[in-house]
Amino acid sequence: MSQSAFRSTVCCLLAILFPAQMMLAGETASAMLYTNGAAWLNGSEVPKSAAVFSGDMLQTRPDSTASIQSNGSNVMVLADSLVKFEGPAVELEHGSVRVTTSRGLAARAGDVTVKPASNSWTEFQVTDVDGRVQIAANKGDLTVQDDKGTTTVTQGQQTTHDDTTDTEKKKKKRRRGAGAATAAGGGIMSSTPVVYGGLAAVGAVGVWVWLRPEPPVSPACPTNPCQ
Repeated sequence: MSQSAFRSTVCCLLAILFPAQMMLAGETASAMLYTNGAAWLNGSEVPKSAAVFSGDMLQTRPDSTASIQSNGSNVMVLADSLVKFEGPAVELEHGSVRVTTSRGLAARAGDVTVKPASNSWTEFQVTDVDGRVQIAANKGDLTVQDDKGTTTVTQGQQTTHDDTTDTEKKKKKRRRGAGAATAAGGGIMSSTPVVYGGLAAVGAVGVWVWLRPEPPVSPACPTNPCQ
């Protein structure tokens, strides 16, 4: 194949594939990200704006914020937060998000799921710090679901939930109890095998010193020890 024919073939392939790729990206990308300060998307620093796909992880610094905008919803990711975007919901690992939606977009924090009680315009804020989830219904009512059931938070109210299940709580208690028992048993230097081993080592050194021969007398030093 001549060079001109090869170039023509490559151009034709690009003309076919590039629009198809753009169409596919347009169908998959469900939101746009706009940052105010430094932020990371899937571990890489992002520019002022970028497309966000389902499963992407967004992290803001203590001095930055970000906004995820989709059709009918806006998620403000506040400073020092880690959020996973999932399309119809966002998963809050830690930090705070402020959600404004008319499409019923939900927010999850551990075992706690917060979503609008209706598809009318709703604004709420979720904060997850040290396993405690704080929920504020700024506009519209919310439904909050966890391992204990479903409750309603009416407009203007706030509530606090634990983001762990009862099973996870029991596991944490067992781990803490095991750690306390280990500490109560004493340190490694107080264990019986270590004590006996130390006594044996001291005894062996004493026997060696007692039985070792006297050092030879040096011609330059006829007395021992040297005067």
